[in-house]
Amino acid sequence: MSDPARQPEAQARQRIDALLEQAGWAVLDRSAVNLSAADGVAVRELPSAGGEADYGLFLGRQLVGVIEAKKLGATLGGVEAQTLAYASETLPGLEVPIRPLPFRYESTGVETYFTNGLEPDAAARRVFNVHRPDTLHQWLSSRQTLKGRLRQAQPLNRAGMWPAQIRAVENLEASIGEGRRRALIQMATGGGKTFTAISALYRLISQGGARRVLFLVDRGNLGRQAFKEFQAYSTPDDGRKFHELYNVANLRNNRIDPVNKVVITTIQRLYSILKGEPEFDQGLEEESAFDGHGPALVKAPQPVVYNARIPPDFFDVIVVDECHRSIYSLWSQVLEYFDATIIGLTATPGGHTYAWFQQNVVSEYRHEEAVRDKVNVPFWVYQIRTEVGEQGATVKAEPGMGVLKRNRLTREER
Repeated sequence: MSDPARQPEAQARQRIDALLEQAGWAVLDRSAVNLSAADGVAVRELPSAGGEADYGLFLGRQLVGVIEAKKLGATLGGVEAQTLAYASETLPGLEVPIRPLPFRYESTGVETYFTNGLEPDAAARRVFNVHRPDTLHQWLSSRQTLKGRLRQAQPLNRAGMWPAQIRAVENLEASIGEGRRRALIQMATGGGKTFTAISALYRLISQGGARRVLFLVDRGNLGRQAFKEFQAYSTPDDGRKFHELYNVANLRNNRIDPVNKVVITTIQRLYSILKGEPEFDQGLEEESAFDGHGPALVKAPQPVVYNARIPPDFFDVIVVDECHRSIYSLWSQVLEYFDATIIGLTATPGGHTYAWFQQNVVSEYRHEEAVRDKVNVPFWVYQIRTEVGEQGATVKAEPGMGVLKRNRLTREER
């Protein structure tokens, strides 16, 4: 007779228990429930009119969400209807602030999907882990999301912006309002990418209510340049500087102060922070993670794991400068750790860039257009012959530069 604890469903629940505890939930059996045990309590096998939900999520005494557990390897895409049924058919006697329950998860303990019922036209998305009780409480208190707020935002103040920048910001807001979680802005070098990004972030904070934003670069000098542009940016509404309204930090150590509204750092340092390292050598930030120290830095790349200091819901929005460099293997793991809207900036996207951003190019502004608009000046090409050009070269494979593969049985990515 097989051990019930070794059954696939039981093993999935054990993994989900661990995910919940990582995120700060107290996990209790229905027979020993104590809703005062923690700010967030997950109750196993919670009954509903439609059957037992694998977990009910309580904030205080209020039931706000459910989790449907599935065995490892199960496809979660078709499970949302079952989760919604449990969320819609709660038993009488429970304190339920919103019906159906707004926070709905499906999980194998390796792969987790989440639907935020507070969003207009809510749809499931993949997340690294269950959200913290504090995050769900904030969402429940405001009853608004970035997506919903942007649908009601005031029109863009176009003063001081070029047409290409206006188009990029307005299309980006429309994309987020439609529920797209990744967006790519292609803009020629010299076309004002950083100014455009700051203009968009000002709107996402002031109109969209974004709590915290991450601005990622792949070299330290790009971070310093971005920080100067944030300091110089005058907001269009009343002319005050961005940094007079919102705290902006360019990280020089591995501590992120949660009071900062915008955090600027390299993807190398962010990876170091997620690994729990107390400090990171600033010298390693002065070369591109892709071209220079990246492979040396990650000789034996560790998979990104949950970090309670910087949980997946820490940032609402991430801007990735020169994003064509930052979406490969290890660095892709760093980005996919966060449950955030991710905005890519690049002048030179490749096929993998388009694929990672799900073909969602919200704006294209090529060099030829910038020259036509007298934003850039033309260039001339002088052709030269080199040994590599004539005979070719071999690029040595390095750790951390591969493409993630998914196990077809467990759906785990490596």
